[in-house]
Amino acid sequence: MGNPDQRLLQIFDAVYKTCSVSRAAELLEIGQPAVSVALGKLREHFSDPLFVRTSGGMAPTPLAEELVQPIRHALDALEGAFGRRSVFDPATSARRFRICMTDITHLVLLPRLWGALRAAAPGVSIDIASLDDSAGRQLESGEADLAVGFIPGLEAGFYQQALFRQHYVCLASADHPRIRGGLTLAQFEAEGHAAFRATGTGHQIIEQEIARQGIKRRIVLDIPNFLGAAFVVERTDLLMTVPRRLGELLRGRGDFSILPVPFTLPEYTVKQHWHERFHHDPGNRWLRGLIASLMSEAGGQVSPAA
Repeated sequence: MGNPDQRLLQIFDAVYKTCSVSRAAELLEIGQPAVSVALGKLREHFSDPLFVRTSGGMAPTPLAEELVQPIRHALDALEGAFGRRSVFDPATSARRFRICMTDITHLVLLPRLWGALRAAAPGVSIDIASLDDSAGRQLESGEADLAVGFIPGLEAGFYQQALFRQHYVCLASADHPRIRGGLTLAQFEAEGHAAFRATGTGHQIIEQEIARQGIKRRIVLDIPNFLGAAFVVERTDLLMTVPRRLGELLRGRGDFSILPVPFTLPEYTVKQHWHERFHHDPGNRWLRGLIASLMSEAGGQVSPAA
């Protein structure tokens, strides 16, 4: 057997990204039997199973782990030499995209995104993953197409596009027994607070600024996601500091009051992020353009991560 051709290398990369023969077929928009046949040829060429079935999907063998970076470099070089000829037609595509996002983004973005997808790309599917410390690795490997949120730690090799500026407000029950029409710093410090500490929400800004200003915040309820905390706040006298867009969304669905934070908190920018390997991928480019059109306040500029 001669050297594997470009298509075989693309299939290897897709199986590595997805840990699945069926998902690799969806990603490449080819039949699952074609992926299986290609894997057979690759296994014969390398005299190695390359990927084996496990409870977590198709796991790479040690040889496959050694091959993945050279294969990706080869694919990048071929695409650079001959130009990317693939196209993406949203009206006919059956591609499945994977987006890392926070619980907050689920509420703010997903309903609008789903409506836009059904209108423009009825065959496209979306997988949602949590936005956590693995987001950069998932973007680089191709396991995820985009990550949406506040991710200041991404380094060189990633692109980003600003979507909107975010600032914080305080959320309280509409019938809070002591807070009516406004919130003073003394009240902020005296009341009990609910808090959530999800990655990608900018909550570090709150923690750092409160500590810097020497403000007291008595956290009596700590929950890993905002939904549980928000609806506890609705039925108790606890306060919660949340992004403004979330506060406005919750106010329309529950008995909440939105109050200005009684001290200065810096704003932060919610962005969408992707790896440079997929910067020119037509499907990735289409999806991020759709999200920007739905969420961007002023047509955010694309730039490499600092």
